[in-house]
Amino acid sequence: MSYQDTEQNVKTESHFFYGYVVVLASFVIQMAMFGPRASFGVYFKPMIAEFGWNRALLSGAFSISTIVQGLSGIIMGGLNDRFGPRVVLTLCGFLLGLGCLLMSQVNTAWQLYLFYAVIMGIGTGSYFVTVLSTVARWFVKKRSVMTGIAMAGGGTGGLITPPLIYWLISAQGWRNSYFISGAVVLVIIIVAAQFLKRDPAKMGLMPYGGNHEVEGKKPDMGDQGYSLKEAASTWQFWTAAAMLFCTGYCMITTLVHIAPHATDIGISAASAANIISITAAAHLTGGIVMGSIADRIGIRRVFIMCFILMAAALLWVMTAREAWMLYLFAVALGIGGGGGTALMSPLVAELFGISSHGLILGVCAFSSTLGAAAGPFVAGHLFDVNGSYQLAFALCAAFAVVGLILTVILRPPKRRQSLVNGVKDK
Repeated sequence: MSYQDTEQNVKTESHFFYGYVVVLASFVIQMAMFGPRASFGVYFKPMIAEFGWNRALLSGAFSISTIVQGLSGIIMGGLNDRFGPRVVLTLCGFLLGLGCLLMSQVNTAWQLYLFYAVIMGIGTGSYFVTVLSTVARWFVKKRSVMTGIAMAGGGTGGLITPPLIYWLISAQGWRNSYFISGAVVLVIIIVAAQFLKRDPAKMGLMPYGGNHEVEGKKPDMGDQGYSLKEAASTWQFWTAAAMLFCTGYCMITTLVHIAPHATDIGISAASAANIISITAAAHLTGGIVMGSIADRIGIRRVFIMCFILMAAALLWVMTAREAWMLYLFAVALGIGGGGGTALMSPLVAELFGISSHGLILGVCAFSSTLGAAAGPFVAGHLFDVNGSYQLAFALCAAFAVVGLILTVILRPPKRRQSLVNGVKDK
């Protein structure tokens, strides 16, 4: 379809905006995809008890899975720009569900790394980039808060899944738990993916809040922006990527290791699972609340708030010895991390536009993936060496401070002193 044909078929008014269906489907997909990853720490001790593996070996599987997820995200982002989210997420939903089913049959370390690190890693490649790039294309106004709502699906999955997995493991064993969760995940993601459409123009619609045709001006179809090559030539691209590395390192390291840490200091396994759930609930809330605030005061300012919260939480957890103290840690970290995660996609759109948004977001998100991959492995190694997570948490706090400093210096490229679609930069 040519630009002129698209322009002629754009509907400027609609009683019901399909973008809200896209957000709802994205919410469901995020919930189904993030749940198994959020629950990885709950499987730690049952698998260690059966196989006698150390924590570095298990953390390594998670770390490699995260790297594979990031690499897959770059590919899936490019495929989403070309083919759309329905095809990409159907494939990834099948692979993620298959990986969970195969995990129920694990007997050796190489199977763990193949099923979890490779197959599930590829399957979760569309978890972040494909879903959020699609939401960004449907919204100009309210982009941050709608992204936050979509990301809240991940928080919801993280909230409800760990306690369910803990219950399933207690009742059925860890193998049956993986089998059941794999079947559920496969069906939910594939069904929800069928409701996604990449561009509003494909349905004759404008993005929500997009410019209408005024005084002969062509409507904004969301095609302005940098190519990946152009974006990568700016210092802002690498600064944003470093910010996202810090976010990924802090959030995923604590997500994987907070449950084992809690039981190490005498807190019950059920309470440890609840800490993960509280983190996920706060992550959910933080994505929506911080997204709403960002639509009012600007993304960079809210990112600053998020890194301050994460740094404070990570310093606090080093002294926490009671369950309520870890619950408070979970709230602060979840809100800060949830806000930072939800704002990644709007930040990329603000800096570089959306013509190649999926690909650019995929590459930037891979930086977050590297942080998420390195953190759990480093923390597991530090625990194996020192018998404590104190140094690991201190390192996380340091990365939060670095992220704060980078956010303070970040400014839009000279070519984009205002947001895409004429919204004034804040």
